[in-house]
Amino acid sequence: MKPSLKKLVALCLAGTSLLALAACGSHDPNNLLRDKEEDTRVVSLYSPMEKTDPDAENVARSASEKTILMAEEQLGVKIEYITYTAEDYQDKTYDDVAIDRIRSHMDDLYLLNPDVILKAGAEGNLADLSGLDCVKNLRDVVKTANTVNGKLVAIPQEVVAYGLFINKDIFDQCQLKLPETPEEFLECCRVLKEKGYETPVGANRWWLETFVLAQAYADLYNGGNTAEEIEALNSGRTKYSDYMRPGFEFLKKMIDLGYIDAKKALVSEAIEGESPDFLAQKTPIVMAYWGAANTDTAYGNPGFNLQVIGFPTERGQMPVVPITGYGVDAQAEHMEDTMAVLDVILSDEALQVYTETNKVISPSKNVKVDCIPALKPLNDRIEEGVFVLGSNAGMKLEQWGNTCLIVRELLNGATVEECMAAFDTLQAETLGE
Repeated sequence: MKPSLKKLVALCLAGTSLLALAACGSHDPNNLLRDKEEDTRVVSLYSPMEKTDPDAENVARSASEKTILMAEEQLGVKIEYITYTAEDYQDKTYDDVAIDRIRSHMDDLYLLNPDVILKAGAEGNLADLSGLDCVKNLRDVVKTANTVNGKLVAIPQEVVAYGLFINKDIFDQCQLKLPETPEEFLECCRVLKEKGYETPVGANRWWLETFVLAQAYADLYNGGNTAEEIEALNSGRTKYSDYMRPGFEFLKKMIDLGYIDAKKALVSEAIEGESPDFLAQKTPIVMAYWGAANTDTAYGNPGFNLQVIGFPTERGQMPVVPITGYGVDAQAEHMEDTMAVLDVILSDEALQVYTETNKVISPSKNVKVDCIPALKPLNDRIEEGVFVLGSNAGMKLEQWGNTCLIVRELLNGATVEECMAAFDTLQAETLGE
């Protein structure tokens, strides 16, 4: 791992007046400074730092920092950021480093992806957050997705929704309608390739699982038998591979037809790999999360008519919603202050600020904000209650991370049958069979 850890310390200390210093008589000013630093209450936060143009405005980070500042001012604490971003595909991932730090109890507070939430929660390394005041305002889907062994172990500042980012101008020029089903999507790709778009879909090594998850669980989450189907999976009566097969066959067809560059995707970081061609209008389609449509560090100012829709399924366009979140180390050095910080930044007041700044879906059922026009198709489906959970702690086999890793095997040349066998092995290991 390259030494990429950086510390960004946000200081909110009251200034010391010259008169106060003068009144200290013979006391050593250096000792006073050390005493002041020792008296400052600190909460350490491990979080990602986007590897982007440092001069570009990062709305998502600005939104988060506004709520952090609220906590610092209200509680008189200092939030110390510890950040990490992998330089390339050969480095340890953010998630790998997060797991290492959690197991070593290095930080108080962590911003975590779904697979890490489940793993760290199952290991007992994350504290139960169900006693926080903010919990009573949470959407049920947030609590369901992040409850591990009866404990609510993480809470997000936003409900992250993934969709297809489409250059609508190119679609209009090619007389294409926005696709609803897998068959319609493949036909769009065929036409786009014939029109000279060499690789219709820009991809990276992280987010192709969204296609799989959308197709795998469209019926499970929208067919009226969610609890029964999950129980059958958890008991081993049904196989995860049976759900996953259509999505993997779909991706394999896209690779074989040249609609995705598998070799490039396998070594590309999220957004960095596909963004240049998408913004240059060489690639008509990419996949990304909701917030990427709002920030200039991603696709917030594309220079063309952007539309964000759900992934193609037999039930139509389907958003994929993995629940991320803040988790607290079960052995946090500053447990009381850390819990207090969370209660501030996840309060309805702070979430209103965050949501209005970042224009995202709030985890609080009391906080709503109008989305930008590009996101309306995706938002409409979510407001209708039509979506797939990309992560669900109620499933014994973790979904988001495991599906991502097995998709990478497909990108690296594995067959669909080999990928299905990998799911069967994981299921057996998870259930102790």
